Amino acid sequence: MQQHNLKPPAGTKRNRKRVGRGDGSGHGSYSGRGCKGQKSRSGGGVRLGFEGGQLSLIKRLPRKRGFVNIFRTEYSIVNVGELIEFSPNTEVTTKELFEAGLIKSFTHPVKILGGGDIDRPLTVKANKFSATAEKKIVAAGGKVEGI
Repeated sequence: MQQHNLKPPAGTKRNRKRVGRGDGSGHGSYSGRGCKGQKSRSGGGVRLGFEGGQLSLIKRLPRKRGFVNIFRTEYSIVNVGELIEFSPNTEVTTKELFEAGLIKSFTHPVKILGGGDIDRPLTVKANKFSATAEKKIVAAGGKVEGI
């Protein structure tokens, strides 16, 4: 198969409608716009959301409240229970977490949360730890180190 031999499937391509080319074309005189009126004129029609003077849907709905903090830091979250797949006495860094598939990328800082249980001593290096995660890691005989 070569690029110049490629063709679209039959029936997928249509010629555009050529309006205003005489009555014999079937799209002459009014050019498919009907007779007179706002929608038949060039540039005619109403703006988006206009409902003929009735209070538009967008105005009838309650306003959205609050704001989005553009300076918020997004964390890659890992629960303590997920650290079970590491063997005892290993050092767990962001690189190891990435290789194990627990975080998706290095773009966000890593936060360890206290969900689940841990039964092995690990040295965990991350940007942030929740209080319960720190307690569980230390109670299992491990160490907590901030990056």
